[in-house]
Amino acid sequence: MLLVVGQIQVVGPIDAHAAIIINMFEHDFLNFPIYPRIEENGIRYYDTPAGKFKSVTTILGERLDKSGLERWKARVGEDEAKKISTQASNRGTAIHEIAEKYVLNDPNYKRGIMPFNLVTFNSIKPILDKHVEKVYGIESTLYSAKLQAAGTCDMLAVFSGENTIVDYKTSKRIKKKKDIESYFLQTAAYSWCAREMTGIDFLQIAIIMAVDHEDPILFIEKAENYYDRMLEVFCR
Repeated sequence: MLLVVGQIQVVGPIDAHAAIIINMFEHDFLNFPIYPRIEENGIRYYDTPAGKFKSVTTILGERLDKSGLERWKARVGEDEAKKISTQASNRGTAIHEIAEKYVLNDPNYKRGIMPFNLVTFNSIKPILDKHVEKVYGIESTLYSAKLQAAGTCDMLAVFSGENTIVDYKTSKRIKKKKDIESYFLQTAAYSWCAREMTGIDFLQIAIIMAVDHEDPILFIEKAENYYDRMLEVFCR
């Protein structure tokens, strides 16, 4: 089925429950290979051509200060903390999946989505519509021999005119820049990996944070501002 709405062409079956008019994103995929992910003793590794590397988030979890997290667990209790963390992880996964389908120009991106998750995605959708100009990669596996680390980047794109590492986050509360050092170090590491793998600079990082019952927050930073701290963490 071919449906033309204005200048938008939608090819394929249309879900009656999906929005027909969607933004059409330009794609110029860099075709990053998919490397196997391995779980060993609860630790995630990637099997890359340069070796078996721990995931970026695993390394950050091991090496950054976790005292705040431990205090929270002690306050709410281990069982409740595990329950909250699982719910947050599941919701984050759902938002990532919706966003992935949306930027792939899938007209059925809403199909099968729980209402609350759709509301959450709709809060960040205008940010994607406004800022994403060209998509180079979605859920791309990146690695660095120097960092001895690998990870999966949500999106590499031209974002507000700059090659950018884009990361989606969800939160139950508004967070400030000082609260999310690990997010900036994560995306700075992906920026480093992308340069090492492709020779292309992705020197801007954009963290799109959906917040329960609040407007979303967009953090835009220069990856280079975090390289020194990132190298200190990864290369010590």
